[in-house]
Amino acid sequence: MKLLLHICCAPCLIYPLKSLKSKGLEVGGYFYNPNIHPLIEYNNRKQAVEELNKNTNIELIYPKYRPEEFFREVNLKEDNPGRCALCWRLRLKKTAQEAEEKGYKYFSTTLLVSPYQDQELLKEIGDSVAQEVGVEFYYEDFRPGFRKAHDEARAKGIYCQRYCGCLYSEIDRCKKSEKP
Repeated sequence: MKLLLHICCAPCLIYPLKSLKSKGLEVGGYFYNPNIHPLIEYNNRKQAVEELNKNTNIELIYPKYRPEEFFREVNLKEDNPGRCALCWRLRLKKTAQEAEEKGYKYFSTTLLVSPYQDQELLKEIGDSVAQEVGVEFYYEDFRPGFRKAHDEARAKGIYCQRYCGCLYSEIDRCKKSEKP
C-alpha cells in the first residue's frame, strides 16, 4: 500500500519512515511547508531532507515554496494554538490532494512524531481532510521514536532546527530566551 508522508523536517522523518517501512508500506515524501520562515531556514530544512534521502531513497516531492499561502491562512490569527491548527490543516490538505492526484491510498505526517504537537488535534484534522479529499489518513503515534531519531540526526550531522518553522514560533522562541 502506498502512503504519501508530509515531511516537516529531516530529524522528524527518521522514525516515522522506519516505522512505516517496517509495516510494509511504500512511502513517498511530500515536503510542503509554506510556514517555514525565512527562506534560508526553509532551504536548510529542505537540504537536510535531501541529504537524509540519500540513504532512504524514497520518492520526494517538493512543491514550490509559497510562504504567502501560510500568511493568508493565519492572517490575524497569529496566536497559538489557533494558528497551528490552521497551519496543520493547510499542510495536511495539500498532502492529501497530492496523494489523491498521484494515486496514493494513504497520507500522513511527520508532525505526529513530535511531543510538542497536539496529537488529538492532528488526528482530527487528518480525519477531516481525509473525508474532504477522499484519501485515507494514516494515524500512528510516532512520539516514542522522537528522541532517538533526533539523537541520530545530530550524530549524523543532519541539520536540526531550533523552532517549529513559522515566524511566530521564532518570535516565541526569542522571547523565551530574553533575559528579564
